[in-house]
Amino acid sequence: MSVVRRHPEWIKVKAPSGQTFFETKRLVSDLRLHTVCEEAHCPNVGECWGHRTATFMLLGDVCTRNCGFCAVRHGRPQAVDPREPERVAEGVTRLGLRHVVVTSVDRDDLPDGGAGHFARTAQAIKARRPDCRVEVLVPDFKGDPSAVQTVVDAPIDIFNHNTESVPRLYKRVRPGAQYERSLALLRQAKERRPDVLTKTGLMLGLGEESDEVQAVFGDLQSAGCDILTLGQYLRPSAAHLPVERYLTPAEFTALRQDALRFGFRHVESGPLVRSSYHAWSHVP
Repeated sequence: MSVVRRHPEWIKVKAPSGQTFFETKRLVSDLRLHTVCEEAHCPNVGECWGHRTATFMLLGDVCTRNCGFCAVRHGRPQAVDPREPERVAEGVTRLGLRHVVVTSVDRDDLPDGGAGHFARTAQAIKARRPDCRVEVLVPDFKGDPSAVQTVVDAPIDIFNHNTESVPRLYKRVRPGAQYERSLALLRQAKERRPDVLTKTGLMLGLGEESDEVQAVFGDLQSAGCDILTLGQYLRPSAAHLPVERYLTPAEFTALRQDALRFGFRHVESGPLVRSSYHAWSHVP
């Protein structure tokens, strides 16, 4: 039987508490919204919700893929709710957000992978909050260029797609995904709309080697990626991939310096860093 390793001291977070946290939780529930904060068991949920910040997850809470690192349920997803974009926009308005991250489960069952739903959500947010930056954290759309075009044609400010790991580990970490396809997605977004910022993130501690991480830095820069996040993989349960190694805060600091030398406009690196953690500060 697999055993979940105890986290080191620098991974510890406080239990969610406080009036603002529960107000945010109630708002999410009242609007019948899904958040990656809850579904992915994010360790930062207490801090973020305590600051009235949430990352909204579109297209239900059931994913068509089954990645070994992810806590989101997989299986047959629900029908697309056409009213969801307006509810997300209402949530953004009521929270008073000036920067929002919107993501989704993988929806390989949809012809466009959910790209149109992302676009409609961005439009709904901007209609209510024109001054709010919209960051979309998208799946790979099976590499469909027309889906990328749909998203970048929408009023978004940041196009985010997580590379997650190094190429050697993809079959184990991201079954159904392809490293080159993820790179191509970022490259296409930048080529089709040069003014949009592109962003990606890596989880570390899954068995990657230092030279592999450095090679990914180079590949991402070649793809025109502007913003990079680096964080520690944390095992959601004993049924998920084990943590091979916990990187120290000092190692994350060194990796940030390495990545900046490759030319990224901004690098956020630390044990608890996630794509949407302090996302408003990632924009140069």
